[in-house]
Amino acid sequence: MDIEKYISSGILELYVYGALSEKENAEVYKALKEYPEIEEEVRAIEKSLLQLSATTAPYNPETVFNSIKNKLSSRDIDVKTIPIHTKRTKWTAYLGWAASIALLVGLFIQFTKNKELRQQVVQSQIEQNVLEGKLNVLESDLSNTKSLLSVLRNKDILQIPLEAQKVDPNAYATVYWDKEKQTAYIDVAGLPTPPPGKVYQVWSLQLNPLTPTSLGILDTFTEDENKIFSLKNANESEAFGITLEPEGGSESPTLEQLYTLGTVAS
Repeated sequence: MDIEKYISSGILELYVYGALSEKENAEVYKALKEYPEIEEEVRAIEKSLLQLSATTAPYNPETVFNSIKNKLSSRDIDVKTIPIHTKRTKWTAYLGWAASIALLVGLFIQFTKNKELRQQVVQSQIEQNVLEGKLNVLESDLSNTKSLLSVLRNKDILQIPLEAQKVDPNAYATVYWDKEKQTAYIDVAGLPTPPPGKVYQVWSLQLNPLTPTSLGILDTFTEDENKIFSLKNANESEAFGITLEPEGGSESPTLEQLYTLGTVAS
């Protein structure tokens, strides 16, 4: 056999593409088993086909066959060719698709992993921010508590107990008045939670004649855990009282809703 002439005839390409008859396939298979050069050429053709399939999908066997047919017709060689029936499915027609699908699956898996990693990073950052926020709040609360204790323990601070009144016999409160800094600290831990639409209002009182001056409303009563509020008081107070008023406060105290009252010791 003229091996070079046999290889250049194009029949090996037809064999790889599956375009030969059973008899021709058997003859080529016998030849490649007898001649290592022919077997090597078949492997080279298969490798080229795989590379082509990876870059162009889907593979069109009819176009390739026509190219081979033209190649054969340009040579003065009598090689019988078998027409390809397009309804027959060749494995080579799906190589390109398989490569593309594998690439897409790989990209999808990588994208999913990256997305999960980003979510974990974001979640960790959120948890860290929340923790830092809680620590800041605790540090702030601790600092405020220490500051407040130092104020309440000051021997120059006037302590005025506010006794319960008829509306609630169990109520009590305490005013710590720093006259020098004109600040009154109101401890209302002994007052019940105000009903919806109502707020406690603190009054500075002069007794003769009775002249009330509002020091402010305790509109954050529910949220404040310590129940100690700081209010400015530049008045010459003789007494302090706390009433329950409509939300937003009142211009004058509602005496029927007077919860606590206490006088400043002379």
